[in-house]
Amino acid sequence: MSEATKPTLDHPNFAVLKALFPMRKFKATEFRGESTLIVEPTDLHDVLAACKNDAKLNYNFLSDVVGIDYLNYPTPMPGRFAVVYIIESFSREDRFYVKTFLNPSIPTDGIVDDPALHIRSACDLWAGAEWPEREVFDMFGIRFDGHPDLRRILTWEEFPGHPLRKDYPVRGRGERESYRMVDRTTA
Repeated sequence: MSEATKPTLDHPNFAVLKALFPMRKFKATEFRGESTLIVEPTDLHDVLAACKNDAKLNYNFLSDVVGIDYLNYPTPMPGRFAVVYIIESFSREDRFYVKTFLNPSIPTDGIVDDPALHIRSACDLWAGAEWPEREVFDMFGIRFDGHPDLRRILTWEEFPGHPLRKDYPVRGRGERESYRMVDRTTA
């Protein structure tokens, strides 16, 4: 890649956040004009609070919280799971991604609570974080400490695992056997 086509990480948020947190380890990426800051799980809440409360950043809207499972991803990643907060500044019409990686500490199918899959909730910053964090918990098993109502949202409370994990069987773990099959002729 020539020097002229090499991407530059010139989003102003990177410099502001590095100045606010000079001793923290950050990584930054840009892809197709979208900027992502990668932070340590312990730094996530502080960085999100700065993004919301600092006048230079002023990210006043949480658009979404998503989970990603990088199991068997072709490129090595810093952790198996990622949690991404998508935040927006209405005054600048700017979208920014704050991402953290989590690595399971025990081999589990998601039924046992893994202490390494805990991060601090952002519900105290944005009330709108409540439902998307519950969805990430339900689908991936990542727990959000300090969440006001962390319970399953898409599956029932006794559901055996977390269905968007890549090691979850495509056909399920037997939970479908008790349901009557419906096809085109009986529907």
